Amino acid sequence: MKKKMSPVVKIILIITGIAIVAGICYLVYRFLTPDYLEDFDDDLDDFDELEEPDDEEEVVIHVDDEETEAEAE
Repeated sequence: MKKKMSPVVKIILIITGIAIVAGICYLVYRFLTPDYLEDFDDDLDDFDELEEPDDEEEVVIHVDDEETEAEAE
């Protein structure tokens, strides 16, 4: 006697099969795709070495003319 599978079990098996195939495809894609971000990081590091850091910050103080005239009188 053959035992019939429940429709719920069939659906779960189909979903599991699709998930396994999708996971394998993703892993193959990640393995075969070159890592462009690594090259970008190397270029960015070279650019940072060329810049000179500013240790001193320029402070600008804005003074309203009306306040200075009122204080002078």
